[in-house]
Amino acid sequence: MWTSGRMSNAKNLFGLGISLYVWGLLDLTTSVLSGSARPLTERQADNLSDKLHQRMKRSWVWNQFFVLEEYTGTDPLYVGKLHSDMDRGDGSIKYILSGEGAGIVFTIDDTTGDIHAIQRLDREERSQYTLRAQALDRRTGRPMEPESEFIIKIQDINDNEPKFLDGPYVASVPEMSPVGTSVIQVTATDADDPTYGNSARVVYSILQGQPYFSVDSRTGLIRTALMNMDREAKEYYEVIIQAKDMGGQLGGLAGTTTVNITLSDVNDNPPRFPQKHYQMSVLESAPISSTVGRVVAKDLDEGINAEMKYSLVDGDGLDVFDINTDPNYQVGIITVRKPLSFESKKSYTLKVEGANPHLEMRFLNLGPFRDTTTVHISVEDVDEPPVFEPSFYFVEVPEDVEIGTTIQKISAKDPDVTNNSIRYSIDRSSDPGRFFYVDITSGALMTARPLDREDVSWHNITVLAMELNNPSQVGSVAVTVKVLDVNDNAPEFARFHEGFVCENAKAGQLIQTVSAIDRDDPQEGQHFYYSLAPEAANNPNFTLRDNQDNTAWILTRRSGFRQHEQNTFYLPILISDNGRPVLSTTGTLTVHVCSCDDDGMVMSCNAEAYVLPISLSRGALIAILACIFVLLVLVLLILSMRRQRKQPYIIDEEENIHENIVRYDDEGGGEEDTEAFDIAAMWNPREAQLVVKNRQDMLPEIESLSRYVPQACVMDNNVHNYVLAKLYEADMDLWAPPFDSLQTYMFEGNGSVAESLSSLQSVTTDSDQSYDYLTDWGPRFKKLAEMYGATDSSGALW
Repeated sequence: MWTSGRMSNAKNLFGLGISLYVWGLLDLTTSVLSGSARPLTERQADNLSDKLHQRMKRSWVWNQFFVLEEYTGTDPLYVGKLHSDMDRGDGSIKYILSGEGAGIVFTIDDTTGDIHAIQRLDREERSQYTLRAQALDRRTGRPMEPESEFIIKIQDINDNEPKFLDGPYVASVPEMSPVGTSVIQVTATDADDPTYGNSARVVYSILQGQPYFSVDSRTGLIRTALMNMDREAKEYYEVIIQAKDMGGQLGGLAGTTTVNITLSDVNDNPPRFPQKHYQMSVLESAPISSTVGRVVAKDLDEGINAEMKYSLVDGDGLDVFDINTDPNYQVGIITVRKPLSFESKKSYTLKVEGANPHLEMRFLNLGPFRDTTTVHISVEDVDEPPVFEPSFYFVEVPEDVEIGTTIQKISAKDPDVTNNSIRYSIDRSSDPGRFFYVDITSGALMTARPLDREDVSWHNITVLAMELNNPSQVGSVAVTVKVLDVNDNAPEFARFHEGFVCENAKAGQLIQTVSAIDRDDPQEGQHFYYSLAPEAANNPNFTLRDNQDNTAWILTRRSGFRQHEQNTFYLPILISDNGRPVLSTTGTLTVHVCSCDDDGMVMSCNAEAYVLPISLSRGALIAILACIFVLLVLVLLILSMRRQRKQPYIIDEEENIHENIVRYDDEGGGEEDTEAFDIAAMWNPREAQLVVKNRQDMLPEIESLSRYVPQACVMDNNVHNYVLAKLYEADMDLWAPPFDSLQTYMFEGNGSVAESLSSLQSVTTDSDQSYDYLTDWGPRFKKLAEMYGATDSSGALW
């Protein structure tokens, strides 16, 4: 609580011991603007205390300070003074300030209690601060009075101009709108305090955009101010609106914004054809729906207001031509509706109308919103292909028609004035079987081969007509030939019929039902008649019953059939149709005599079954299967042993084999020995193929070991390919090794007792070479030692 009276009076008045000197409260503006702060005199404080006592019932809010924002002085701004009734002016009381902004925005003299603002205040950032004050005993630090709370309010000045937060604005208004039509409302906001003075009172005015638009000074609503504004004359307007505070008075702050206003289109312009006459031409061969030409009516409007609909309203070609509207480009497209003929009519005249389909009633006085133009169309002559009359042929011909019979007369003519001669032919792709022929000059369609409905019942051929003077002009017509059926196929069994009769069958028992088919297709339907062939009509075993539904039953005529007497019967059946002439054929039914059980189920149909036991026990079947299994094991064992005998001699992996010695019992015949080896492959290794070719005269005694010799270096490509080919043959033949092999050695052997066998390190003459060491190599080289080694005898050679 803040007061300037005595301590006892203060306690009686507020119940607190802290009083406040409010410097500048009565004359705040003067003290702030002057920049000086004068303390209250004791007399003034007493007078203020008396007034507070006298006006106690007004509930005067004492705990508020007011200070203006945006102070620009160099000294701290004096806010107010704190004073306790216990303060005797001797400095024993220490004043402390806490709360929002204490020590940062506001400071207090702890001895005098003066409060100053040390930072620039902005009401728009913060409108008030809540602080707490307390008086302490400077010596003991004991509170002298309870802590009191007060508020410092920032008083507004006009330091913010109005701002259009949503600007710039974009708006549209229909053209030709009446005066006063609302366009858009703009709003400016002022950050100043609207409750204090006129700082936040905004007034709107228009700076640019007159005389077309106006603005309400209070609401900011923009309206049209000029009538008959035409979009086609001017479409875009830029309007500048100003908002000024202080009620628009002199010295107020102002802000501006831009409003871009577009005049939207209305249908106020009728369409007009730029040409009143159009000249077009079209070939008489133009197909249906082909384009003849285009017309366009101009409309100054846009969008839906510029849409057009074209129509033919008059002329001599209303049934020959048609007009459609292109929705993308709003043009009228004239097309062919019916085939044209230069020989029939050479020109046409059309009256075309273009109209707006979307009209506005208030602008009908500006119409009419339609226009017409005249179109002249010339038909140009072209050399047309021959035309067939009629355009389709359907011919029915019996399948037994004789070759060369004319079945139809095909006719075509040249539609041109010249009327050229016509030559006829058949498109062979439509008649690959060449069943028909057409006369080249007369167009007579004839048969060229026998027809058979059962093979081909319909023929769809194309007949061509070509102008004699212009072979490029070719017309065509489709001819459908239906081959009519004649009774030229006898009926026959639908399938192979085979029946059986039980030995215990009785007389009259059904043993088989037979049916027949006929490739013919008579109009009255198929009906077959069955009977036994004349040679079997009186047989004592079987009889036949015709069911009159294209089936027949075969019945037994007696009982007592026996397999051992006769186990098979062949019954000839005569089948006739109802055609003209009647055709018939004889089919054979095979009937087997079988032994059956009491229910008639077949048990056996072979006579040899009597010499075999009726059935085998399960143990007998198991014994037979066991014997078969043992035999199979023995056979596999024998084959395995024989295969092991043919396995190649396995060489120790440490040995390095470079040559194979293959011995035959005959001497090769050189190049004439074609059975031993194909020498032609050596002449041209490139032609060597991967074909396994084995020697036909005999087999070698050992397999080739050439595949065990590594090839570490790259050799000549041709020879390499050949070696690979022979290697493939050897790998594919698992039983016979290759009989001849070409070995290429790129390195010396390692670990061989004979060391190197290469001739590259040999001496130049045979006399210098000794082969006596061959006798030390063992029995494998005995033959070589006898051929090349030295001998003890000194006799003559023979």
